[in-house]
Amino acid sequence: MKALISVSDKTGVAEFAKSLEELGYEIISTGGTFKLLKNEGVKVVEISEVTKFPEMFDGRVKTLNPLIHGGILHRRDLPSHVDMAKEHGIEGIDLVCVNLYPFKETTVRTDDFDEIIENIDIGGPAMLRSAAKNFNDVIVVTDVNDFDDVIDAIKNDKNDFEFRRDLMVKAFEHTASYDSMIANYMNKRFNDGFGEKQFIVGSKAFNTRYGENPHQKGALYEFDYFFSNNFKTLKGEVSFNNMTDINGALKISASFGREPAVSIIKHANPCGFAIGQNLLDSYEKALKCDPISAYGGVVAINGTLDIKLANKINEIFVEVIIAANVDEDVVKVFEKKKRIKIFTQESKYLVLSDDEYDFKHVDGGFVYQNSDKVTDEEIKNAKCVSNREALRIRMKDLDIAYKVASLTKSNCVVYVKDSAMVAIGMGMTSRVDAAKCALAKAKEMGLDVYGCAMASEAFFPFRDSIDAAAHAGVRCIIEPGGSIRDDEVVKAANEHDIALYFSGVRHFLH
Repeated sequence: MKALISVSDKTGVAEFAKSLEELGYEIISTGGTFKLLKNEGVKVVEISEVTKFPEMFDGRVKTLNPLIHGGILHRRDLPSHVDMAKEHGIEGIDLVCVNLYPFKETTVRTDDFDEIIENIDIGGPAMLRSAAKNFNDVIVVTDVNDFDDVIDAIKNDKNDFEFRRDLMVKAFEHTASYDSMIANYMNKRFNDGFGEKQFIVGSKAFNTRYGENPHQKGALYEFDYFFSNNFKTLKGEVSFNNMTDINGALKISASFGREPAVSIIKHANPCGFAIGQNLLDSYEKALKCDPISAYGGVVAINGTLDIKLANKINEIFVEVIIAANVDEDVVKVFEKKKRIKIFTQESKYLVLSDDEYDFKHVDGGFVYQNSDKVTDEEIKNAKCVSNREALRIRMKDLDIAYKVASLTKSNCVVYVKDSAMVAIGMGMTSRVDAAKCALAKAKEMGLDVYGCAMASEAFFPFRDSIDAAAHAGVRCIIEPGGSIRDDEVVKAANEHDIALYFSGVRHFLH
């Protein structure tokens, strides 16, 4: 039996090779892997001894040879294949262990295109595809985490069809992901990221409890192991809808750096947000905005969930809590509530992945774009277009209102007072209706909006929204500007002695 081992990630490979050797495998290897195995005392044969050709063209050609691919690909169950292999002196290779050149790591480390090109693996994917195609006869190994399972399967007669089939699937996933990464990089470098083909590749983090509805299956796929590194389950099992709600809550709470921000989300829309003196104060203020909608919602905590805050949250039913960190014994507070789910990022503050691109499925395909990002500079550099300027304390409210509006489904209008959201209208077909619905809800909740700040994620097309805001007692407004009737809007603000700011950036969310 022969095993061909050629890896870039050499973690555990010497121990793996020694175990194969003990099981009777002859080890064939290349380049740096050969040197490592030889130095570790493995009786290893260099690839050139099999091919009768030296490595050529600075290592570009070393395994592209019939004696290698014939050894991998010929079917042992077909006499014609066996006879042809014997005729040409081709010996069977029964295990292929390959992981590929570190292309992505190279692009992160350098912008030198020549070096990047040299880190495109050719022979590796070819060997993996060959071994995967002939998985009935060949074990193909791409993941260092599978080394122990492979040894166990060979040693204990578990090397059956299903075992090899599962490794085959992983091998094709590995090569497909690798080629996709290269194509996406080239398109980013030469076509502004929007080439003729676009590949979206994620690694499965876990299955969700179900999809949007119980009759649908679902799973979470991640980029760059973001959730594996930043998402720990403390209680419950996450569903598809939980993840979309968590995403909305995280984006809002994490947008305020180290401040004690708490957001409450229901059906992917915020129904409460505040930045108080501490997290408990923030939660209490956030809850006042709409305690009815908060029932069964998601709470995102930009800091540590402690016992005191946990007891307060436990006074109502929330379905999900996501916190940067969670103190010991907090889960015990929620023991009697079977349906609540608690997750943590195990960090000091909530973190976002900062994905560069965003996409959305539409019937028959998907639309793809650069990710929308709301920056602090947009508020800092917003232009005051009215006669009155906002007080410093109200600039903080404008900041909060603007970020929440920018991360909420359009059409959206947000009202903030004393660093707490007091009203919100979102997902409406009319911006005027969004403003009116928000104020009606605030009145129903008994919340005083007089003196508050207001934000819209897109421009006001008419002055009527400003007139309505003035009637409600709004003292300052931030919006992108850009309407053909901006002059009328500014005039209305001046008539009502309202401070009006244009950010110059629209943030539609559809």
